[in-house]
Amino acid sequence: MADFPEDIYTEPSDIDVDTLGNLGPLAALAGIWQGADGIDIRPKPEGGKQQAFVERMELQPIDPQTNGPQLLYGLRYHTHIVKPGQVKTYHDQVGYWLWEPATGTLIQTLTIPRGLVALAVGRAGADAKSFELVATEGAEAYGILGTPFLNHGFKTAEFRIKVDVHDDGTWSYDEDTVLLIRGRAEPFHHRDSNTLVKIGEPTPNPLARR
Repeated sequence: MADFPEDIYTEPSDIDVDTLGNLGPLAALAGIWQGADGIDIRPKPEGGKQQAFVERMELQPIDPQTNGPQLLYGLRYHTHIVKPGQVKTYHDQVGYWLWEPATGTLIQTLTIPRGLVALAVGRAGADAKSFELVATEGAEAYGILGTPFLNHGFKTAEFRIKVDVHDDGTWSYDEDTVLLIRGRAEPFHHRDSNTLVKIGEPTPNPLARR
């Protein structure tokens, strides 16, 4: 919403409770996914190191959400990543993908259990097959927060994710997390990418199951 209404309390009266039918460009992401060809380029003292990874991601629809007159549809997600052939968690992340049909706004919330949270935003049409979201450190809205240690040693200046939905039913992402690393003159681009194949269908949101 670029122009907010005077009435910030009254909720819409005609909400369609079928989240899977109202996700816009996020509809293609709903379900359970696996990707075996992930690539992570992470910082090391000697520079960037490339690491392969295997990923399982689950994105399940939630009931419609309202902020007064604002209406959002979304997916709750969890991604779990390991190195090939290993059990130990390499990366874990939870959050929400949200879609506001009235404005074409996409939002991703992400939380990482090393003390980092971000809120990224983008715009797209309801039938878009490609979209990009970005969060910027220090922004009043759609920003990034980290712990004192991360801000001291590995401050996240920007997070950017690009999603592409493919005709064969798969989808891929390319993330660029810009880090300001203590002792380095130039920002480091921590890159992650993978292509995900569906291994399970989504479960309809609670209101849609009634």
